[in-house]
Amino acid sequence: MGIRDEIKAGLSPVVDLVYPPRCLSCGVPVAKHGGLCIDCWSELEAGPEEADGVLSATLYNDASRQLILNFKHGGKVSLAGLLGQMMAQRLPDALGPGAPILVPVPLHRLRLWERGFNQAALLARELAKRGKGELSVDALIRQKRTPSLGGLGREARKEALQEAIAVPASRRALVRGRDVIVVDDVYTSGATSAACVEALIAAQAQSVRVVCFACVAQDRV
Repeated sequence: MGIRDEIKAGLSPVVDLVYPPRCLSCGVPVAKHGGLCIDCWSELEAGPEEADGVLSATLYNDASRQLILNFKHGGKVSLAGLLGQMMAQRLPDALGPGAPILVPVPLHRLRLWERGFNQAALLARELAKRGKGELSVDALIRQKRTPSLGGLGREARKEALQEAIAVPASRRALVRGRDVIVVDDVYTSGATSAACVEALIAAQAQSVRVVCFACVAQDRV
């Protein structure tokens, strides 16, 4: 344990007294900071085995949806650690020169300005901390602002994303010949992920997989 960890451990009782630990989903008291209560844990459903290059920590249900809403819109960016830890369990350790590149699904600069952060980038950073790959937050860019895809059919989603996502010229050399893992919070229809994969393959990535926190069951899309 380093000095920083020792200081953190020493201050923990004081922090817990001033700010009692609460479930990051429902807010009830829990044993320690950064976790969930037993009820919220029990409501999460494990994601399916890898299918078509997509790995998911959980299935998208009411419990995972609440965590994502708290994370993206509720100001609880500290959830990145918990969600990232759960996603990391789906990936093998990947250290050294052969490690894959971790690339977050990009936000348009205006959306990024409005929200203040890219939730996918925070998750990708957590995966990098846990030895799952090399982080590159700008290997993909969103060239045009796209409308919300919720409520749109498959073809409309695909059309909205046409030429919206690309690998910038400054990152093509990094991507070429490398294994890439695209990181996102939720996988719904797969339209956004498909646009990311197409852009990376066009930039000559060797392989591309997708990892997310929650995956919508395809029969619900």
